[in-house]
Amino acid sequence: MRYLFLLLISFTQLSCSIQLDPLYHSQSYVFGTLVDISIYGEKEPEAQFIASEITRQFQAIHNRLHAWKPSELNGINKTFAEGKPKLIEQDMADMIADASQRSLQSEGLFNPAIGNIIHYWGFQSDDFPARTPDEAELSALLAQHASMSDIVLNQHQISSKNPHVKLDLGGYAKGYALDVGLKILQEFHVQNALINIGGNVIAVGQHGDRPWTVGIQHPRKPDAIATVALGSGWAIGTSGDYQRFFMLDGKRYCHIIDPRTGYPAQGTQSVTVLIPPSKDAGVRSDVSSKPIFISEPARKAEFAKKMEVSHVLIIQENGEILASPAMQKQLNWLDKEAQTRVRALE
Repeated sequence: MRYLFLLLISFTQLSCSIQLDPLYHSQSYVFGTLVDISIYGEKEPEAQFIASEITRQFQAIHNRLHAWKPSELNGINKTFAEGKPKLIEQDMADMIADASQRSLQSEGLFNPAIGNIIHYWGFQSDDFPARTPDEAELSALLAQHASMSDIVLNQHQISSKNPHVKLDLGGYAKGYALDVGLKILQEFHVQNALINIGGNVIAVGQHGDRPWTVGIQHPRKPDAIATVALGSGWAIGTSGDYQRFFMLDGKRYCHIIDPRTGYPAQGTQSVTVLIPPSKDAGVRSDVSSKPIFISEPARKAEFAKKMEVSHVLIIQENGEILASPAMQKQLNWLDKEAQTRVRALE
């Protein structure tokens, strides 16, 4: 699997036997992707314990939010389909309320309520088939008009006015987990760390005397197209058409669904956003790129503003590259040819 970001840590940085570099590094597989946790400047037993606690919390979040296996989220979806209310945990209620607000902010382009359409395309699976939809069936799913505005939250009780709402928080969970991971690092007073969940990354402090540096994956090549130095508390995330997709008759179908059409979004290869420090930087790094990715070329700058994103890099299907002025200042280009094709996103 190709990952959205390449963590730029050299072998000499990882090897304590070669250099006295107090870097602890762990890897695990959660949320269907590789999770890297790097902790700098802590004794190894403490760093190992903290990384294990973060991984444990990530796995718990994944288990609760799984979209196609038995989970707390699917229990909620079941009661929606039955037209019944359900009592839920406060943090789950807060999460769904937050996702609803961000859906409203995006004019519905970020819409976790369309789980039935995502399932229909086969993307709620570890292995998905390469097939085009039956137009009548897809039209029937669109006619359900599943929306986050259909969800009713009354303190700990949740219900839906629309039995066809099926929540899929795949475009929210990794960012939420980043914020949880950051909170754990702060609770343990960790000064320097980096968490990378399949390309959604958040930084704390720096790596010795230099900032943490991540690479932005080229959507059509195996290497990074550019790098970014992350300041403490900054997060970065990408939506791309190259991680979960299938090809059919020469056309690419990715897992990012346009809620307006029911089809995988077309015309964009990747959108990368850089988010300044805030209590929800992780969530913003995950959610904000989706509406920009899905929106039409002429409206991408508009949706960047709607999602309050000032640092954004867009690579279009036709090879055009757009970058906001703020993002251009942060990019260290590795692909010099690509750099010559950059236009300002205004």
